[in-house]
Amino acid sequence: MDLKRLIYIILGPVLLGVCILTLEGIFGTAGSQAIGVALWMIFWWITRPVHITVTAIVPPIANAFLNMIPMADVLANYSSESIVLVFASGLIICPWAAIGLDKRIALKVLSVVGPSMKSQMIVWLAATVIFSSVLPNIAVVTLLCPIAVAMLKAAGYEDISKGPGVPIMLAISWAVSLGGGATPLGGAMNQVAITALQDYTGHEFMYSDWLIHIIPYTIIATIVMYFGMRLLPMCREVKRLEGTKEFFKTSYEELGPMRWEEKFCLAAFVLALVLAFTRTLYADLLPGLAPAYSMLTLGFICFFVMITSKNGEKKPLMTWEDAQKGVMWGMMLLFASGMAMGSLLNGTGASDRVAELISGLNLDGGLTTIIVLVVFTRLISEVTNGTTAAAVVCPIVFSFTAQMGLNPIPYWFICTMAYNAEFLLPISVRAVPIGYGLDPKKLLKGGIPMTIMNMVLIVIFGYVAINFIPGWGKLPYMFE
Repeated sequence: MDLKRLIYIILGPVLLGVCILTLEGIFGTAGSQAIGVALWMIFWWITRPVHITVTAIVPPIANAFLNMIPMADVLANYSSESIVLVFASGLIICPWAAIGLDKRIALKVLSVVGPSMKSQMIVWLAATVIFSSVLPNIAVVTLLCPIAVAMLKAAGYEDISKGPGVPIMLAISWAVSLGGGATPLGGAMNQVAITALQDYTGHEFMYSDWLIHIIPYTIIATIVMYFGMRLLPMCREVKRLEGTKEFFKTSYEELGPMRWEEKFCLAAFVLALVLAFTRTLYADLLPGLAPAYSMLTLGFICFFVMITSKNGEKKPLMTWEDAQKGVMWGMMLLFASGMAMGSLLNGTGASDRVAELISGLNLDGGLTTIIVLVVFTRLISEVTNGTTAAAVVCPIVFSFTAQMGLNPIPYWFICTMAYNAEFLLPISVRAVPIGYGLDPKKLLKGGIPMTIMNMVLIVIFGYVAINFIPGWGKLPYMFE
């Protein structure tokens, strides 16, 4: 073990100790411990002396020694309905790679790309936003990056860290988190926020309301991102990329006609989306069939569907061995750890105390309040991930608005916009494009102005929505 890694490992629990010694007077013993655990996890997620999934195991271990809250409250996050949804969403798309459906969808969408870099950026941004709105971000970035690299190399560009590789990989890196916020199915972070809201209100949140509130912002933010990228020098260097449209068309034609197993998987996925977004139509008839369980049912069916292999043998569309390899177990743990961190901060009263400190800033729920919430939320999401930011910020929003007598829903929606945008560091899903050759320095250099631009947009959109759009953020059924 090298010395630098050893120092980082030791500094994690040291941060916990420092917080206990210095913050106990402000947050109490348990509250200071919870904050210390949060900083420990954040520090390890940034410095990565161990894999980020290993860090996800810290909450139950720390709670076992410190007894901050009942252990059942911590462990419940690792087996919640939201975990089932993350598992089910991975299960339902697991067969795609084996049968080639993932590649077919991507190539069909991208076959309309023109030779100019403007067209390239528009398509990569749009495709990434659309895919990540209904698929886990990590699945989308893992799908699109190798296709982008193959396209670039086919066009004669071997070095991804320069030339057209930079704007294309940046478009995927930034649009994947932006698109993840378009729908509740876009990522684990949205399920964390929804779970927190449902726990706070005691009522089920309808996914259709997410679309009504967030889709307009997503469209505007995507357009702003495109024009913002066009202003970056690193994205203006290359004007054209010849041959790409023909490459996509040829690659798609080589796949041949769609096989029945591809049609089945695509139909199952579309049905899962329809059931999720029409939940209000059958909630009374089937109160237990939340989106997590409708997706789980469709994924479950895939184990029993038989297909014919290339050598003529009958085999299941998906086996448990396939699921073990294809489902993102680490992502589930990371998702759960973010919620567990939120449980520690909320259960120990640390979130309430932070809310009191924010209230002491004489905020009135207006523009300054929105700015504080957006900056605070974005800071956490950039240095860790959206899941962690959602787990930390949502309880604070509820406590803060309750103390001020405000409707929490508008501020909750604004925070979901803020954490669904991570542009700066080569962590979380952005590690994938870096692995394929994107220069992390260019990610950071370009990410700084893009982050500022996006934060300003969220503040303006949130302020206008609250003050000038009648009924925006009012969901009476959540407070029945």
